[in-house]
Amino acid sequence: MRLLHTSDWHLGRAFHRVDMLGAQAEFIGHLVATVREHEVDAVVVAGDVYDRAVPPLAAVELFDDALHRLADLGVPTVMISGNHDSARRLGVGAGLLDRAGVHLRTDPAGCGTPVVLADTFGDVAFYGLPYLEPALVKDAFGVGRAGHESVLGAAMDRVRADLAARPPGTRSVVLAHAFVTGGEASDSERDITVGGVAAVPAGVFDGVDYVALGHLHGCQTLTPRVRYSGSPLAYSFSEAAHRKSMWLVDLGADGSVAAERVDCPVPRPLARIRGTLEDLLADPALTACEAAWVEATLTDPVRPADPMARLTVRFPHTLSLVFAPDRTPDDVDTTYAGRLVGRGDQQIAQDFVAHVRGAAPDERERAVLRDAFDAVRAEEALRADGARTDAIREDTTVREDMTVRADMTVREVAR
Repeated sequence: MRLLHTSDWHLGRAFHRVDMLGAQAEFIGHLVATVREHEVDAVVVAGDVYDRAVPPLAAVELFDDALHRLADLGVPTVMISGNHDSARRLGVGAGLLDRAGVHLRTDPAGCGTPVVLADTFGDVAFYGLPYLEPALVKDAFGVGRAGHESVLGAAMDRVRADLAARPPGTRSVVLAHAFVTGGEASDSERDITVGGVAAVPAGVFDGVDYVALGHLHGCQTLTPRVRYSGSPLAYSFSEAAHRKSMWLVDLGADGSVAAERVDCPVPRPLARIRGTLEDLLADPALTACEAAWVEATLTDPVRPADPMARLTVRFPHTLSLVFAPDRTPDDVDTTYAGRLVGRGDQQIAQDFVAHVRGAAPDERERAVLRDAFDAVRAEEALRADGARTDAIREDTTVREDMTVRADMTVREVAR
């Protein structure tokens, strides 16, 4: 049986404020064309279909289009929810979609109930393990500790129990959305750490023929039977070196696995460049970056004027600008509290200007700071004087009142 393994579409997500919906639609078209061209028998989507629980309408419309196009192919699709998806929303109409060959698995209670497909060699059981939030499912799975490994282990126990009751030779595929030990993360994934632990060992999936993973955005092989497809598009500059693709997996009659990568269309390459502004503007080796989405890290010791405007003259698709001045051997890393020791307000302000801008304030700027601090001190002094005056007045009034009362008391006693 030939499978196409994909995940982490993140429909509705932007890339540094660049709308990616057009690129996502192009990917859906590429997915459908790949299914047709390579005579795929089943498509598996391992979670994070949407980028957020309540996706924008345009993303929902694109997903609807994808479902119709996959159903029209007559090729079964098995899909799970990821940590970015709302499982309840994504799973609406799952029973009806089953009849069209699109199998949405978003309910943790269904982990041990597979979608069973057949080829000339017999049955293949597809088990969908949607993202399992430990705190929410630990009671349902009967585990004492709310951890990723414990809940996934309990879900896989159900998978293995169901598989053991099936006819000998039944092959198995598990879809899961998790951070598995050995996987390489990027800046794009949402943190799923629980109790200081995010990853689960690959051994938790022992006993099945193929594990189609989602969550990490880089395509990677943990074992020949446990793989991430990665996201079809880059969603952060940390993915600049990724080759975006899907896995075309051939599951043999004996459960053997052979896999190859199918590249996804790239809307625009990513480039991360670093150096002083003048070097970046003049370096001929960066010609290829002129058509890319660019993240530029400037190492100028002093922040240059209008850096983004100047960069975009040569690199019109610059999306991210980072300042990281080269440090000198004399620079000493100290704590913030340590840097304040022995410094007055004026010096602290001057140091802040130097830190933000990369150069210390000149004499005119130091004078402005002095005037500002003097004005603040004068205002504080006036407030303090006013408070003292009010206190004196209040004290005088109290004393006068006490004197009057004492005098009245003495007169009363005298009577």
